[in-house]
Amino acid sequence: MHMATTAPDTGTHAPPLRERIAEAAAKVYGEFGFRGATTRRIAEEAGVNEVTLFRTFGSKAALIVEVLERQVGAGLRVELPETPRHPGRELLHWARSYHGHVRERRGLIMQSMGEIGEHPEVLSPMCKARDREFVVLCAYLDRLRDAGHATRPYDTVTVAAMLSGTLFSDAVGRELFPGTYPADPAQAVVAYVELTLRALGVADPVPSAEHAGAPCSATPSSIGPS
Repeated sequence: MHMATTAPDTGTHAPPLRERIAEAAAKVYGEFGFRGATTRRIAEEAGVNEVTLFRTFGSKAALIVEVLERQVGAGLRVELPETPRHPGRELLHWARSYHGHVRERRGLIMQSMGEIGEHPEVLSPMCKARDREFVVLCAYLDRLRDAGHATRPYDTVTVAAMLSGTLFSDAVGRELFPGTYPADPAQAVVAYVELTLRALGVADPVPSAEHAGAPCSATPSSIGPS
């Protein structure tokens, strides 16, 4: 008997169903990894049957990639101002937002990093987010120099790699290596930004953790020049 194949559903289901399955998959994948995140387990978590899951996403791999695109690959959507006016405040806002974004998703990120060898498709969403934020940071550092705020010469890519890499490492590795990072995450982010700006010869002060706004785990928002 001929069995008809089921093509992925690209939009026939209402968004709440697709989002419910994706949220369930994120929870299960973060806890059990790719192999342990069976379609049965995901479907049970979402309160649907496996047929619905396959009709909606087509395959487990497609579902996991979409989850990572939503959760990790979406990026910050935080733009640094075109004209730097208060580098300490502006860069700290970006740094806190980036640190919080990574920290809130560290379970998915760490799980994905461990899966790259067997499932290389999970790498793409992380690279997209990383590359996008890196470009934003590099462009701002160039504008900072062009505006005359920085008094020392520097290589933009090197500075961006040091700051973003330190923030990423802190956000992901803090629980694994607690003695490696300053005890207070908020104070740590302030210190990273202060050291970066000091190395560039930028005199604008960085707000203290108490006056820097929302905590590092807060949902980021945009900032513009005042």
